[in-house]
Amino acid sequence: MTEKSPQTRPSLLSGALLGVLSGLALVAVLFLGEQWFALPFVPFNIFDWMTRTLPGGLLATVVRTMTLIIEFLQSFLPIGSTSTVAKLSEQLIAISQLVVGAAAFGVILVWLKGRNKEQDLQRAGQIGGLVLFILTLVIEFLFDASLITPFSILWLGLLFLAWGWGLGYLLENSLPEPEASEADVLSRRQFLKVSGAGLSVAALGAWGMAQIFGEDAAQALPAASTEVALPEGDPFGASLTSGPAASPSPEELAARPAPVNGTRPELTPTEDYYRIDINTRPENIDIESWRLQVSGRVTQSVELSMDQIRAYPSQTQLLTMQCISNSVGGDLTSSTRWTGVRFKDLMADLGMDTSAAGAFIKGVDGFYEFVIMEDILDDRVLLVYDMNGAPLPVKHGFPLRVYIPGRYGMKQPKWIESIEIADEWVEGYWVERGWSREAYVKTVSVVDTVAVDPNQGENGVALAGGIAWASDRGISKVEVQLDNGAWQEAELISPPLSPLTWVLWRFAWDYSPGRYALAVRAYDGDGVLQDLEDRAPRPNGSSGIHSLVVDI
Repeated sequence: MTEKSPQTRPSLLSGALLGVLSGLALVAVLFLGEQWFALPFVPFNIFDWMTRTLPGGLLATVVRTMTLIIEFLQSFLPIGSTSTVAKLSEQLIAISQLVVGAAAFGVILVWLKGRNKEQDLQRAGQIGGLVLFILTLVIEFLFDASLITPFSILWLGLLFLAWGWGLGYLLENSLPEPEASEADVLSRRQFLKVSGAGLSVAALGAWGMAQIFGEDAAQALPAASTEVALPEGDPFGASLTSGPAASPSPEELAARPAPVNGTRPELTPTEDYYRIDINTRPENIDIESWRLQVSGRVTQSVELSMDQIRAYPSQTQLLTMQCISNSVGGDLTSSTRWTGVRFKDLMADLGMDTSAAGAFIKGVDGFYEFVIMEDILDDRVLLVYDMNGAPLPVKHGFPLRVYIPGRYGMKQPKWIESIEIADEWVEGYWVERGWSREAYVKTVSVVDTVAVDPNQGENGVALAGGIAWASDRGISKVEVQLDNGAWQEAELISPPLSPLTWVLWRFAWDYSPGRYALAVRAYDGDGVLQDLEDRAPRPNGSSGIHSLVVDI
């Protein structure tokens, strides 16, 4: 190899830049391997392994910090829902870890060249690629040993060695620094060769990023999952509900007062339903090969197809669910219409021993939780397979998830693959990481909007609207406070859509133009006032009074 003078050695900046470009190209090729041959996509797997390995306290701090940053940005930028931005952030972090590592390795190679101008950067790059391959192989094995096959080992080994060699090649042949003499300037052929390779690497990386971040939208809904048309005169599908949590009649719901303009919809559109789970991407399951494995304290262990599960009598419920990490006033809460088989009916048919402690449920994604027998025997607890009249979207648990009233979402696994009826209670995934063992829902109330109706009164009337929720305990009263004055009772949009959904409320007052501070509090169905003390979500869910300052 032609010896270069010290002036033509690549700079640390060029090492970092070419490292970034090579890292992006590596990510793109890894993505192609996953899409074409079902090979491991290393960046997301490493990130998911880290989230399963980091101490629960540290992980909770990271999640809380990310949520606060997103909520701050949402206050002045239209960046989207918290769960959507959080998932995108996780994916960016996962990819950035590998790209930053590649940049650091580029800097190391430049430093080695500076120490020894005889250093062969292609060979040094291959050694670095080999080290990265070994580390990746170990993490992939710890994350999911089934990913380690002879083909995946060969693929990753060749890919990382080629990446290391390619980065070394680009650095070895990179342009001289500006202070280099005219005699040291690369030939036109060298320039075209290096710049062409660099542009190719950059283009491949850009294409890969576009494909990766466009993939989640393509996975959002399974095939043929369009929501079914609702009966005429029944915009919420109340007539489709059944069981102890059935909704009031469509006529009763239609007779209610109208919500204040700007209040969130009573039912969340499928595309807006929040998503929180332990994965950078949702599990994509082949329904033809998927089976639900039921074992433990049952008459006999069985494997059930979705067709067999759907053959059982179904029950449909309108319900609200919230993530335990939701802040007071946050958007990690949604209402929808879910259909499934009653958990107790399926287990009874399989000969479940009701003296057992409960069921250990595991998802395809590695998430697990324990459902106590009292919940299993609740007529409202469902193994859910439809959302708003269509199969569950991929990102919301397709093909099967569980619903348990009165509990936060952390107790309700998605992508279920096995149920074991067990004699002893065991800690679930988040319980092991320091979150609540029971995860009972706290009463919460939120001010969604303030609007003006100019057609009421002499100067018009100001109207505030929002939601209150205590899960299956219901809401008996909501009170609003204006400018630190006396608490005044709001009007409930009653009856609610079902005994399991949030309740919308409205509050009117005569006003003059100016600034107003509003606060809200709610009482559950037993008349118990919500917890007014400000508490962070971990470990039992957030609490406190939600407030809003508006100029009208």
